[in-house]
Amino acid sequence: MKKSRLEKGVTLIAAHTRITGDVDFTDQLYVNGAIIGNITASSDDKAVLVISEDGSITGEVRVPKVVVNGTVEGNVYAGERAELAPKARVIGTVYYKLIEMQLGAMVDGQMVHQDDPGAEVHQLHADPSRESS
Repeated sequence: MKKSRLEKGVTLIAAHTRITGDVDFTDQLYVNGAIIGNITASSDDKAVLVISEDGSITGEVRVPKVVVNGTVEGNVYAGERAELAPKARVIGTVYYKLIEMQLGAMVDGQMVHQDDPGAEVHQLHADPSRESS
């Protein structure tokens, strides 16, 4: 059963608001302020994260769809689609299946295409046994 527009959750982190800690959301999250922590979309393959021109995230992002027009300092794991708008600044690696990058967007790191359609990019966890000593 599909959710109606009124049943969908939209969360806004307003300008001049700073959140310290991890954020777990469903549906839609709009960041106009600052988040210092990891962002995860929990069990929602339709979830969308939008980071406005004034928004910033310092931490890891794991979501199906992301639109960045602000700053992200950390790796971005877009399970389905990543859109980097003209004022986007990503300091970290961007993992994506589909990407749209507009003129002016900047990535200070790697861009890694995930071509395995069965991979759950937003569900990945580090394997500490693979780290070198």
